[in-house]
Order: sequence, then structure tokens, then C-alpha cells
Amino acid sequence: MGIANLQNGVAKTLMRAALVGVLATTLAGCGGMSLFGKPKITEEEIIPAETLYDEGIDFVERDRFKSALTTFEKLERQHPYSEFTERSRMMTTFIHFRLGDYDRTILAADRFLALYPSSSEAPYAMYLKGASQYNQIKDLTRDQQTAQDAIATFQSIINNYPDSRYAKDAKERILIAQDQLAGKEMSVGRYYLGNKQYTGAINRFRTVVEDHQTSTHVEEALLRLTEAYMALGLVQEAQTAAAVLGHNYPSSEWYQDAYKLLQKQGLAPEVNEGSWLAGSLNG
Repeated sequence: MGIANLQNGVAKTLMRAALVGVLATTLAGCGGMSLFGKPKITEEEIIPAETLYDEGIDFVERDRFKSALTTFEKLERQHPYSEFTERSRMMTTFIHFRLGDYDRTILAADRFLALYPSSSEAPYAMYLKGASQYNQIKDLTRDQQTAQDAIATFQSIINNYPDSRYAKDAKERILIAQDQLAGKEMSVGRYYLGNKQYTGAINRFRTVVEDHQTSTHVEEALLRLTEAYMALGLVQEAQTAAAVLGHNYPSSEWYQDAYKLLQKQGLAPEVNEGSWLAGSLNG
């Protein structure tokens, strides 16, 4: 046998050995499988539901929220029908909220309410959902769908759980969210007014007056309506807007500005009964 043939034989032998080694290593590393036996499956230790729940609560009390979350998730996985599972899911919702993960809080609250609509914790789950939506309300220039969602959720608390401890806070948060929405309408309305797009401005200010009557922006909206109507030559509407402003907010600086604006044209505030604004008179 020549030296060349000998070298080729040795090379082939080494290549086969290398391939066998790689194959054995690959198979051994796949999911705990042995090379020639059945796959090795490690079963999760089943821990009593009460033990897991107590362990999770202990983590919460020590502010170890991520450990608590892992523990409660294990409880729900191992004991989906246990009496402790409902409590565990409520705690999971709370932990997501506590960690500031509002999207997960909303999802967890919706799941809890779907599974346990008659639970004594249902008002709290709905409150955490509303608070998560509320906490995501951004600045006035952005889309305010989140504010509308928060208002709807808090209104559901008031409607469905009027005697709950969360109803009062829900009412207060609705007022703040409504003010946020009104502020956005005012911001857009001012932009239109400044660019002489009077019809667009009137539509925005009208929304504030009609849909956000408890907001702090109504006074200014009535003044801006007076300005926009005067710019369009709709004198009676302008007079009515000023009259409504003066009737509802007689001490307002906005009313003083509206009054001066009319006075320059030899006009005075006066209600036109045919105006949509006439229905906005209080008292």
C-alpha cells in the first residue's frame, strides 16, 4: 500500500470518528434525551395550593413582586380549580399594577372579571383596570382614547358597584379625565381659531360645552365661541354665548372679555331662544 493510500485511509477514519462524536453530543443535548434510551422528562413538583399562596403573599409583603408573580403563576398552573386560584389571580392583577405594567394589569383584570364576575373582588379588579387606563393618559396633544376608556371603566364601577369603596374615587377620576378630554378639544379649537378656521373651532368648543360641562374649560370655551361667531358675523349666536357665560359665571374674567368684545360693536349679551346654547343656561 502506498503512502498516499495510507494517508487517505487515516483521514477517512478520523472524519468518521468526528462525525460520530458530533452526533452523540447533539443528541445528548436535545431536551435531556440520552443517545440510546427514552427522553428524560423532569416533572414539576406539585406543591399544595395553600402553601404556594402563602409563599406568594410572603413575597408580596417583602416587596419581592417578581418572585410573588412566579409563585402565583405556578399555583394557577398546578391548581387551576383550587379555591386559592381566584385569590391568586387577583394578586397577579395587583402585582402587575404595582410593577407599573398597566397593559398586563388590564389584561389580567379582564380575565379575572370574565372568570369571576360575581366575585367580591370584582370591584377591585375593575378599579385596577380603570386606574391602569387612567395612569396611561398622556399629554393633551395626543390621542385621548385612553382617557375615554378610563371614564368608561370608572363609570362601570359607579353603575355596577355604587356602594363599593371605589365608587367615590371613580367619580373623582372621571372628572379629571373629562377635564383632560376637554383640554384636548380646547387645544385643537384654539389652533383652528388662530388660523381662522372658524367652523372647525366652533365644533371643538361646542363639544366642550355640551359633553364636558363639569370641566374647568367651559368658561373659556364660551368666550371662544363668542369670538368665532362674531368673526363669522353670527351676531345672535355670539350674544347668546356671552349671555350663557355671564349667567353661569358672572364673576369670570372670560365673561368680562366676552362682554367687552360685544360692547365694541355696540352689542350686549342676549339669549337667542333658537340657539343650541340656550339650553346651557343653569338655574
